[in-house]
Order: sequence, then C-alpha cells, then structure tokens
Amino acid sequence: MLIELKIMQLDKNKFSLAAAATIGVLYIICAILVALAPNAALNLLGWLVHLVNLQAGISFPGAIYGFAEAVVLSYLAAYVFAWLHNRFMKQ
Repeated sequence: MLIELKIMQLDKNKFSLAAAATIGVLYIICAILVALAPNAALNLLGWLVHLVNLQAGISFPGAIYGFAEAVVLSYLAAYVFAWLHNRFMKQ
C-alpha cells in the first residue's frame, strides 16, 4: 500500500499580498488611535517597545509614509517567510 504525501506550497505573492493588506489595515487602525488618543497610543507604544520620552502625534503625510513603509516591509517579510516555508516543506 502506497501512501501519497502531498506537500502544501504557499503562493508567495498571494501570501505576501494578504500579509501586506493585513498590516496596512492594522496601520490605519493605529493611525486613527494616535489621532484620537495620542497619549494612550504613546503609552501603548512605550509598553510595546520599551521606550520612554516619546512624543505623541501624527501628521497626514507621516501617516501615508508610515503606511507605505509598513505595507512594503510586511510584503517583503511575508514573501521571505513563504519562500522559506516552501523550501522547508521540500526537505
């Protein structure tokens, strides 16, 4: 009796686009939080990254640049993750 093993491969581009879209949505939520409650957002960030003496605030251009950075970096990270996943599944 032969058992066929199917190896699941991730579509690197689709996985990366989904990850980038997810990070983009999270970034927009974060930007809204900073705009509506800058001090609360500052406290949350400080707790997350262990920093002190930060200034709270966000500008529209800064939000756009940050959004683009978050989406591009998450796409690249997810692409590398999917590529590594597919390589490890072949072993």
